[in-house]
Amino acid sequence: MPAGDGQEGAAFSPQFDPTPAENGELSDEILKNGGRKHYEREDSIVTVLKAGVLYFVLVFGAGFVLGPVRILWAVPFFGARMAELMETPIMLVIMIASARWLVRRLAVPSTTSSRLGMGCVALGLLLVAEFTIVLWLRGMSVSEYFASRDPVSGTVYYATLIVFAAMPLIGDRGKGTGRAD
Repeated sequence: MPAGDGQEGAAFSPQFDPTPAENGELSDEILKNGGRKHYEREDSIVTVLKAGVLYFVLVFGAGFVLGPVRILWAVPFFGARMAELMETPIMLVIMIASARWLVRRLAVPSTTSSRLGMGCVALGLLLVAEFTIVLWLRGMSVSEYFASRDPVSGTVYYATLIVFAAMPLIGDRGKGTGRAD
């Protein structure tokens, strides 16, 4: 049965089918059950992707600026482990602020899947950047990178990556339905 005849196909079709009903107009059932939900879902996915990319850009950009400061200033005075551990709270504040601002600004839906989707998109981009740009700048292979990680600061870094992915969910619980400027 065609989805546009107002029968069972329209109720189960997740997409908007503009085929006219038998009386020459769009079925109210098609508009209510198919069209609007489809476009809202597309908007939601685009919002999550955009928020994830911007979250990555903000946090990676801050880390990209803090990295040379850590390496050139903090490492000579405090050592690599301590310098990385000192940078972690700064990055956590940046993650919290970025996630909260983007969730509110872009009105990311307050569902768990949307918020974790935003975090996972950002984490995926961060890992790609880490294993390409950063390793290229340092002239290291992936195995050399893991072998060079300090056991203490490396563990904190890996835990911070998990927090980074989860921050849109835990950093602004229940918010994001409105738009704050």
